[in-house]
Amino acid sequence: MTPGGALLVAGTTSDAGKSMVVAGLCRVLARKGIRVAPFKAQNMSNNSAVAVDSEGVGGEIGRAQAMQARAAGLAPSIRFNPVLLKPGSDRTSQLVVRGRVVGTVAAGDYIAHREALAGVVAEDLAALRSEYDVVICEGVGSPAEINLRATDLANMGLARAADLPVVVVGDIDRGGVLAHLFGTVAVLAPEDQALIAGFIINKFRGDPALLEPGLAQLAALTGRPTYGVLPYSDELWLDTEDSLSLRAGEIVGPPAPPRGGQILRVAAVRLPRISNSTDVEALACEPGVVVRWISEAGDLADADVVVIPGSKATVADLAWLRERGLADAVTAHARAGKVVLGVCGGFQMLCRRIDDAVESRGVKVDGLGLLDADIVFDTEKTLRNWDGELSGYEIHHGQVSRTGESGWFEAGGQVQGYRRGAVFGTHWHGLLDNDVFRREWLTEAALAAGRPRFEVAPDVSVPARRDAQLDVMADLLTAHLDLDAVLALADSPSPSAAVITTAVGRLP
Repeated sequence: MTPGGALLVAGTTSDAGKSMVVAGLCRVLARKGIRVAPFKAQNMSNNSAVAVDSEGVGGEIGRAQAMQARAAGLAPSIRFNPVLLKPGSDRTSQLVVRGRVVGTVAAGDYIAHREALAGVVAEDLAALRSEYDVVICEGVGSPAEINLRATDLANMGLARAADLPVVVVGDIDRGGVLAHLFGTVAVLAPEDQALIAGFIINKFRGDPALLEPGLAQLAALTGRPTYGVLPYSDELWLDTEDSLSLRAGEIVGPPAPPRGGQILRVAAVRLPRISNSTDVEALACEPGVVVRWISEAGDLADADVVVIPGSKATVADLAWLRERGLADAVTAHARAGKVVLGVCGGFQMLCRRIDDAVESRGVKVDGLGLLDADIVFDTEKTLRNWDGELSGYEIHHGQVSRTGESGWFEAGGQVQGYRRGAVFGTHWHGLLDNDVFRREWLTEAALAAGRPRFEVAPDVSVPARRDAQLDVMADLLTAHLDLDAVLALADSPSPSAAVITTAVGRLP
């Protein structure tokens, strides 16, 4: 391929499959020995990963970009996601630029930052294009959000600024995908329309021949081809980034049959401002472990293990736990001797006292008191990867200021997790990805729940499962996508020369 090529993968909606398509393309190209990097100019997500800058200093990027980097055979870099918005409420978000927190912005104030952020985005994309053969960019939400076009950095704003061809992904599982694809093009300005090269339909179930007449009409109406129809696969569920995919009552992943005579039921609390929800996915990889998202106190009645994941608004989500009756239900679960695990914000909620001068601006509240520890929020965020006997990563403002609890595990010569009986807490994300550690913890959890015939599987590897998922996505693209046509869009020194410029009449 010609060095410096680039392509933007947009979507008709959030959770349409953009992240997976980008990851799949990165894996396909990496298999061919092509130097490829992912890029998402701006992300809005509380699921993040720790990456490093050019000097090795830790920073944050969207978790999907870390997954895409893995697909490309690269270590996560802050250049892959230069702007990250982490929502703390319905109206404000923490603004992370090149991996570091620079402040909090309201939706209405974001336009004031656009020019400076656009410069950051342009500089980082240009640097990546000079270093790699091709950069696969991911859009955010939908490019048809024309009310946000003036501040757009990641969709048509990026495509116009960098002269990128755009492929639009639509999720047929939601219904109405042909209208979504046509409408996405129709509402755009002619200059933006000119960069839309074609479409990909995702998550199709059934006979593709039934869809062909619709695809033919879509091509006639828009002048743009559909490059492929990707079948639905229940193997693509790890590293979910979008909170739209986390619905209370739903099971995480397809559960595998138990190895022993009993299953283990895990209730994962679906917090309003949940962050790094992917921590529970390692448990769902285990045969016989059924992980379900819950939001009601009654949902804990038959749970063996309760997990309270991370939160971008610990104090507010703790108040939500109390309003829903979940705080009392979790406490009762713990007093019955069953396992409760708190991760990051969830760990902070389990403690006695929380002093938050950062996320909640000076609020001091009592925690659930299931762990004898106090939390004080620091303005400086802890960002760290751990890679030793145990691996994991930290992303948090809250710090343990006092504790009377026993250590659960250590790393770097220090206690990194705490426990009281069957109540566990840690700031570490990714801890349960450690296979031996997870098996030992699950065995203890099963005994505490009165499930002695539950057996862990000796051969489950979560890192290998992640790689296998990336291979599945690459295989689906290879089998069902016109890869030559899609990659040809990026393989051009002047991308706009490769795209179709047929105009679609805009809605009045």
